Order: sequence, then C-alpha cells, then structure tokens
Amino acid sequence: MADVQKLREKLGIHPDFPKKGINFLDIFPIFRDPILTELLISHLVTHIVTVTLANSPEKKIDAVVGLDARGFLLGPLIALRLGAGFVPVRKTGKLPGETVQVMYSKEYGTDEFAMQADFIAPGSNVIIVDDLIATGGSAQAAGELVKKLGGNTLEYIFIIGLNFLKDRWKLDAPVYCMIESDE
Repeated sequence: MADVQKLREKLGIHPDFPKKGINFLDIFPIFRDPILTELLISHLVTHIVTVTLANSPEKKIDAVVGLDARGFLLGPLIALRLGAGFVPVRKTGKLPGETVQVMYSKEYGTDEFAMQADFIAPGSNVIIVDDLIATGGSAQAAGELVKKLGGNTLEYIFIIGLNFLKDRWKLDAPVYCMIESDE
C-alpha cells in the first residue's frame, strides 16, 4: 500500500530515546504536512469503515476513545469523520467531574488512567486509538475503563505496532496497526 509506505518513510527515528537501546519512532513529522495528515486520517477511517464496521453487528461507532496524549491528535479527527463523539483518557487527576480509574503496568512501573464517568453510555460501541502500541498496558487500561462504563470496544487502532513486543494480543478486541515495526 503506497499510502502506508509514504507515511512510514516520514516517521522520525531517534536512537537511544527516551533511554539507551530504544529507537523512538516519531509521528510528528507526518503532522507537519497537511497532505500527509489527511493521508493518515483517511487511511485509518477507511480501515474502520471497511473492516471494523463490516465486522460489527450494529454497523456504527458511538465514540472514539483517545489515549493521552497522541491519541488526542488522532481521536477527534477520526470521530468527526465517523459522526461519533470523542472521549479522552488521561492520567488520574487531569479530568474534571466524576471519573472512573484503572491502574495499569508499564514497562517501567505502574500508572493510573481515568475517564469521565458520563462520557460512554452503556451499550456504546467504541474504538480506542493511539499512536503506538508497545506492551499494550495503556491500551488495555483504556479498554477496562470502557468496560467499566458498559461500553463495547470494537477495535484498538494504532499508527505503529512494535512486532517484537507480543503482549498486545492480550487485548479484548482486534488490534489494527497501520505500520508494523521491528525497531
């Protein structure tokens, strides 16, 4: 797919960031170019419409859940195209009003995510988006928040998936990674 290859070529690669031995894949060069940004969002929306919704009995998405912080770049744009709402997932203490929380493990410790309690109605169909899946801990936490509120996660969608970390397959819904990386 030419669009995926073009986007892959624009990823920035930063060796030894944020720590030695890690090659950081940077999506921000894509967002510097409005044509590439459109290409990215169009690709993801096309996948959702032709694959995700095709496999869903209800054929609709009620909400797009975006993970702090890069999921906030993708989520609202995708939600707008789908006619769905956008729901942010943030670190605990960063959202106003009543929230639900969940603890999760990261590669270097634990953290806690929160979602506003009235943003997902019971029975809602949602997709969860972020830039990259590594261990899957933050995505799994977002899925648990959706479940706590009675929502149904149809799919987890990422720009980049790290092939050498297989924990992502423990998620409770299908996973789509536009770009697979061995970096």
